[in-house]
Amino acid sequence: MGSAESTPTPQAPMRAYSRRQRPASPQMTLDEKFDAFRIDHAGPISSNSILSSENSEHVSGAKTEQYVRELLKDSKNRLGLSALSTNNPSAILEKPSAILKDTQFYNITIPNEGSPVTNQRSSGRCWIFAATNVFRIAIQQKYDIKSFELSQAYLFFWDKVEKANYFLESVLDTVDEDVDSRLVSALMASPVGDGGQWDMIVNLVAKYGIVPQTLYPDSWNAQNSSVMDRLLTTKLREDGLRLRALKASSSGEKIAAAKGKMMEDVVRILTLSLGPPPSADEKFSWEYYDSANKLKTVSLTPLEFADTTHVKKFISLVNDPRNEYNRLLTVDHLGNVWDGRPITYVNVDKIVLKEACVAMLKKGLPIFFGSDVGKQSDSQKGIMDTDLVDYELGFNVKLGLTKAERLMTGESAMTHAMVLTAVHLDQDNKPVRWRVENSWSSTAGTDGYFVMSDAWMDEFCYQAVVDPSVVNKDVRDVLKQKPKVLPLWDPMGALA
Repeated sequence: MGSAESTPTPQAPMRAYSRRQRPASPQMTLDEKFDAFRIDHAGPISSNSILSSENSEHVSGAKTEQYVRELLKDSKNRLGLSALSTNNPSAILEKPSAILKDTQFYNITIPNEGSPVTNQRSSGRCWIFAATNVFRIAIQQKYDIKSFELSQAYLFFWDKVEKANYFLESVLDTVDEDVDSRLVSALMASPVGDGGQWDMIVNLVAKYGIVPQTLYPDSWNAQNSSVMDRLLTTKLREDGLRLRALKASSSGEKIAAAKGKMMEDVVRILTLSLGPPPSADEKFSWEYYDSANKLKTVSLTPLEFADTTHVKKFISLVNDPRNEYNRLLTVDHLGNVWDGRPITYVNVDKIVLKEACVAMLKKGLPIFFGSDVGKQSDSQKGIMDTDLVDYELGFNVKLGLTKAERLMTGESAMTHAMVLTAVHLDQDNKPVRWRVENSWSSTAGTDGYFVMSDAWMDEFCYQAVVDPSVVNKDVRDVLKQKPKVLPLWDPMGALA
């Protein structure tokens, strides 16, 4: 804490003193490790590099130790050591001014927010929760319900089945690639991960529909997916290698039979872990109380129940400054339903993306969006603000990567999907802050809702799913282009 470039205030001469220097050991307490250094407060601060004088490719241990001793002569750095080494630095360095200004007050809100606040628990299903939180608002209005949840586990089951098939087909499609090629390695890295993208939701809803959560609630494995995921991943990696070997020496009929057995194993694991799901084309009977507390019954198939979503009409805008704006993007071998709707991004300037979001909210429509939620955020307070944590104050370092540079270096990517439900505009109709519905339970943020500063949206929001009517014709016409294909390992291939 404190800048080495600042000029120290002149002080009266102090008597130099020494502390006995001894080797630090892992068993020492922090205070004992601090005391192990000999500190001479009368000595000048050196600017010598910690690199070796003989060869700048190597670190000099002696110079590094000298630098540490000089660093800790500054009382501000000793204060920083006490605070930052014993607490979460992000919490210690939060700016009170940022916390005070990031309030939950907005002048444009959708008329109805979904209820209750949802909880994805220990799973990576945020994209399914974000999508179903968007869908349920229209259902609550149609059926006059105060509180309602769609089954996230239903889409989760079918996504795993479809991803397993997509993986096996991708293995066959890339059999001419070396097994240690970057593409095959990327496929093998995560055959059936929990994450997903908007176009994957479109595929699932179009093929299987949706159901109320009461008809297919979360199992333990839906809420805690890691054990099931590890088993599926291990099995599919083994099956992938078997399929590659069969492709080189067997007939198409034998390969199809082997793949069929592999898929039976996948469905068995999922059925025993999540439970058997309702059939997509058989009617279910759903009972509920409307807002007047009258009991109602609905009999529909999951596909008929999904009619309210109009899921196919929405488009996915992204802001990726590495790539040309007004350009259609897709990602190689990324999807869930084989031969289904591909991942499709319309890359636009951040201003265009935000204007579309404001227009959606003015229409009363919630927005599915993807962002890097872990950057400059506090999950307990529910704040996302580029000015929230002052690392320069604590560590005297400047962080200056641009959004494009963060993508290029792997520093940032879409890691989480949530829902926008409100925005506050200033007197010039420019966004100041946004209201965000999360899926981390009502204990996170303000009763489950976060506030996102507009500057944070500029830097860490990458995607917004909108109605085509809120963008101009030039943006809509981008969908007619032949897409630029990004590799599977590109940051835009990250699954929220």
